[in-house]
Amino acid sequence: MMSIRRERPEDMAAIRTVNEAAFGQSAEADIIDALRAACPELLSLVAESAGEIVGHILFSPATVAGGSQYRHVMGLAPMAVLPKYQRQRIGSKLVEAGLEILREKGCPFVIVLGHPEFYPRFGFVPASRHGLRCQWERVPDEAFMVLVLDELVMAGVTGVAHYREEFDAAM
Repeated sequence: MMSIRRERPEDMAAIRTVNEAAFGQSAEADIIDALRAACPELLSLVAESAGEIVGHILFSPATVAGGSQYRHVMGLAPMAVLPKYQRQRIGSKLVEAGLEILREKGCPFVIVLGHPEFYPRFGFVPASRHGLRCQWERVPDEAFMVLVLDELVMAGVTGVAHYREEFDAAM
């Protein structure tokens, strides 16, 4: 039986293992560690099966700045599942659980830089449709997406979306 729950301090090593295995490098795990040290507003969830952490998702504060507007939103990154557990809907369950928590907290929208074949199933669309651009210019339009959770707050918001500076090292 697989369950989704919030990260606990004793999960940190397993979360690092999941991210390194899923991405084949340590960059994402390093970002997670840096965010944990600097940002108390994280939403970090794990997927656990038979006492083993098999998946992880992180949401961190992000901003959108454009003209006189400045909005605090959340950025989804990274999301990882151990390779031997992939294609079992674990990643989808992590995304769904995280988005539900953010809806309940009143988050206006979530940005993600990810696979354009995966995230649209949750309602993500290219951010450019809403007048949003990614801070990193080389990001393909179809890979930078947004999920609007509150249309009223989102109305008229355009500009450049910025992830936390901890992500800059990987880009």
